[in-house]
Amino acid sequence: MIHTHSLDDLILQNAWLTIGIFDGVHRGHREILQPLVTGAHAAGGPAVVLTFTPHPAVVLGGKTDFKYLTTPDELLARLESLGVDAVITQTFSREFADQTAEEFMRHVARSLGLRRLFIGYDTALGRGREGNAARLTEIGKELGYTVQAVPPLSDEMGIISSSRIRRSITAGHVSAAAGDLGRYYDLTGPVIHGDGRGHKIYIPTANIQVPAGKLIPANGIYACWAWLEGSSRGSGENSGEAKKHPAATNVGVRPTFTPDLPAPAVEAHLLDFNRDLYGQQVRLEFVEYLRPEEKFLSVEALVEQIQADIDRTREILLLPNPDEPEQGDFTAS
Repeated sequence: MIHTHSLDDLILQNAWLTIGIFDGVHRGHREILQPLVTGAHAAGGPAVVLTFTPHPAVVLGGKTDFKYLTTPDELLARLESLGVDAVITQTFSREFADQTAEEFMRHVARSLGLRRLFIGYDTALGRGREGNAARLTEIGKELGYTVQAVPPLSDEMGIISSSRIRRSITAGHVSAAAGDLGRYYDLTGPVIHGDGRGHKIYIPTANIQVPAGKLIPANGIYACWAWLEGSSRGSGENSGEAKKHPAATNVGVRPTFTPDLPAPAVEAHLLDFNRDLYGQQVRLEFVEYLRPEEKFLSVEALVEQIQADIDRTREILLLPNPDEPEQGDFTAS
């Protein structure tokens, strides 16, 4: 897949294009992306996505604390997996936003040899958000491209959108977010050194360094799948294979020990796992919220609750309990 940072860096012919942020690449986005890719390839042209960074909400809305569902690398990987041929990550600024819709579309048509434009229900490009479906269709008649407006994907709760998914994750409703995304919400980062308390209470945790700008779920305890990218040191496993392991994950400030932690930590206890993970990339998929964080009066009470969280994680992920014999096992009397 081709990736550039400006329209001026790319010269194509007969392109099919969609324009948007596509943060999360959720089910609603795929209603646009899948027919775009299928149609472009059937017509012998490239499927192209034009997106923007930073998010317009940051530049025009002043949301300096804006958090993303997908990092730039994650966004590119998901678009490539859907068959997109080229992605343009255009720098968004007030000057860029001040173009008229016609000025912008002339630039696009010239660079891409644009033949078909897919837009979402709420697309509004250019100065004053004038470039809606009707205006873009009008411009297209002059520039030689057609417009296909894709209706929103909705359910009983309303329109599936990135904003709705962010609200779910911020509230800890990761199962609802998974339904909208069409997959579990995930965080990926290297395992870094923590304070070592997990080892001291014989429940070791992997401390995940979350990329800057990535949305972290609400503080609490979660049942997760932890994907390890390749083998652990000394594991003897195939280094090219990613394996998943069940994990009980704490997101928060660890109120029993470090209530003044300035930012939430993400710590995953991988069940029935005892290898060194420092420096290794781990991807956490958030399956279900278990409970809020709480402060315990004793370490013993904390350990008891963590064991209950581990048992609940097993139930949610439908895992056998290693302390119980499987059906058919027996012991001699």
